[in-house]
Amino acid sequence: MRELAATSLLVVLLVTLVTPAYAFVTIQTTVNQDLHVTFDFGIINATIYEKAKNSIVESTIPNIILDNLRQQNLTQVYCYTEPLVFNDSAQSIRVTFHLYGSDILNFTVNAKSMNRTYYLRTDWRKFYVNITNGFSLNFTKYFDRPISHAPPSPPSPPWQMLNYTDLEGKIHRAYFCNYTELSSSDPLCYFILPTTASNIHAVGDTIIFELPLSFEDSLLNSPFLVLGALIVVNLAVFLYRKVRK
Repeated sequence: MRELAATSLLVVLLVTLVTPAYAFVTIQTTVNQDLHVTFDFGIINATIYEKAKNSIVESTIPNIILDNLRQQNLTQVYCYTEPLVFNDSAQSIRVTFHLYGSDILNFTVNAKSMNRTYYLRTDWRKFYVNITNGFSLNFTKYFDRPISHAPPSPPSPPWQMLNYTDLEGKIHRAYFCNYTELSSSDPLCYFILPTTASNIHAVGDTIIFELPLSFEDSLLNSPFLVLGALIVVNLAVFLYRKVRK
């Protein structure tokens, strides 16, 4: 009987050690003129939640990302943060910030196709953060596989392209990854592209897509703008000469 009890206790202890559950973590990056990044931490453990409330600030995660990029000589990246959102009843924390700059999102203009081709750098997602003394997250491990890599999945899961429906019911194409290996969290990551994005593909950790030119871009790249300017200049010269006479 003692052996059975000891065996049962050992099994429970091993399960507890091997499969600790501290939080569910979802990262959503919505791409527009900048990157709107949201980390949602649904923390299960009440003690961890209270510690996290006292340790994490708005700039904790953005500063780690910016420091990592600067170590790669990527300095044209900037950030502004939004206030943290704590939900005591759900024991959840929302971290929101915006990333922008030519080293993380840039584009070229194709006047022939009347499109902008965007290049979105995504490897900034790979970092380690210590939320509290007892709770750390290693996103380098969770989302290490380059976005362009196809299955097989080990050691990290592959990225999938899927349809993502936003709160307004609009459908976006998105890259998605779910790390399902044993960990203290259940990390999900989304890169959500604009609704009008086309010719979407990835090279390594860079997502490439096209968007139609805005009206202003179309006007600036139109030959009619040059023609109109020449007409205005010639008309001004003609009127000036007529007044001088």
